[in-house]
Amino acid sequence: MIGYVTLGTNDLEKSAAFYDALLAELGAKRFMEMENFIAWTSGPSGCGLGITRPHDGDAACVGNGVMVALAADSPEKVDAVYAKAIELGAQDEGPAGPRGDTFYAGYFRDPDGNKLNVFCMTQAEE
Repeated sequence: MIGYVTLGTNDLEKSAAFYDALLAELGAKRFMEMENFIAWTSGPSGCGLGITRPHDGDAACVGNGVMVALAADSPEKVDAVYAKAIELGAQDEGPAGPRGDTFYAGYFRDPDGNKLNVFCMTQAEE
């Protein structure tokens, strides 16, 4: 249903380096690049994530209550992507771990302060 999500940045080069390294952990690569916009995807039919300098010329700012969730296929992949984000300078917003019986996630903020998580669904133990 969602085609892509775009996050604002005030430093396109710094943000691009962050997302190049982070999204590579999920198998994503750049698929679109313009002067003020870069986007990644893990496949031609997958959802994309883009970064952009705001079109109106004002500073990018964080949306209160806005979060982008990156899907992973296992708790181990969640751990790896979360650790990579922190290694790349992301701010911790909640370490990777179980949240309830079937949800596993780690939360962080990118260099511009945008909130993201990486998650996977797990099976409840019986």
